[in-house]
Amino acid sequence: MVEQLQDLISNITSIEIVDVLIAIGIIIFFRIFSSSFSYIIVKMFKFKTKNKAQIKENAFYNPLRIFFTILGIYLGVLFLKRPLNLTNEIMSLITKVFEIIVIFAFAKGLAASFRMESIFVKRLRKTWNSKLDDNMFEFMLKVIRVIIYIIAVFIAITLLGINLNGLVAGLGIGGIIVTLAAQDTAKNLFGGLIIFIDKPFNVGDWVQFNSFEGTIEDITFRSTRIRTFENSVVNVPNSIISEASVINWSKMEKRRYKTNLCVESSTTLEKLQKFEERVREMLQSREAIYDDSIIVRFDQITENGINILVYTYTDSVDYESYLSEVESINLKIMKILKEEEINLAYESRNVYIKN
Repeated sequence: MVEQLQDLISNITSIEIVDVLIAIGIIIFFRIFSSSFSYIIVKMFKFKTKNKAQIKENAFYNPLRIFFTILGIYLGVLFLKRPLNLTNEIMSLITKVFEIIVIFAFAKGLAASFRMESIFVKRLRKTWNSKLDDNMFEFMLKVIRVIIYIIAVFIAITLLGINLNGLVAGLGIGGIIVTLAAQDTAKNLFGGLIIFIDKPFNVGDWVQFNSFEGTIEDITFRSTRIRTFENSVVNVPNSIISEASVINWSKMEKRRYKTNLCVESSTTLEKLQKFEERVREMLQSREAIYDDSIIVRFDQITENGINILVYTYTDSVDYESYLSEVESINLKIMKILKEEEINLAYESRNVYIKN
């Protein structure tokens, strides 16, 4: 190896400066014009598109720039093959590296075309709009992207001359260990599939399960990312979510309002009936209240006084508007109590002192 390096250095010293300048010129030429070449190629397939920004946003634009840059380096090395006396083994290795980079550049462009923001996917989405929701569609795109990269890896391994059959057979020795290590990954993957099939929640929903509560930000193969109300982010394995009882607060169509008013036992029946009638009318006058759900009843007599149940539903489902609605109802009830001269009763106890 040392002798080969010494021979290479001795060869370099004898290279004509013109050959080096030409090779550098080839590399610089392809680097400078890589954007232009990429633009022309994308434009050939998108000839109806006149917006330059849209062409540069194409999934294959950046991978093509990488390709032309690497192509320039490869051609420069080829030009120096004879002056450097590079052996066929070295050139074969350089060619394989070039081919592998090209494969992954193409895979990158192909995978980028399977993203929600790409024009291809948007057109495909319109066709399947009535069949798949956004979360399921995004999950399918992630699976396709992973498959593309896996195929690229296998192609690269084949180009390196590695026998895939021998590789698979070699992995059989540690197959049990790999299987055991991959159990959690497999459980999380199937948990993710269950989430997409059952659809207990979507991205943006407010959920609660176990000790977790917050807004769903993303659903991946392995885990689900949740933004808590403390503004922290927690990644919960899909296997845990698939086995948990999930409360999806975002699916609520209405929220319950319930309160028990204990008034003094000395309150007359006339005042009680008038109070119930006024509270019922107040609730019926509110737009956010479902009229058919209103219950205002004298339901029981307690040790402290007379209990009046006020029970209804409101369409204010998000927490902020719900609290605002509850506060407004409570203030109205307190006002009616004051106007009807009805006092709330408080828990009392009789204390006997033995002499």
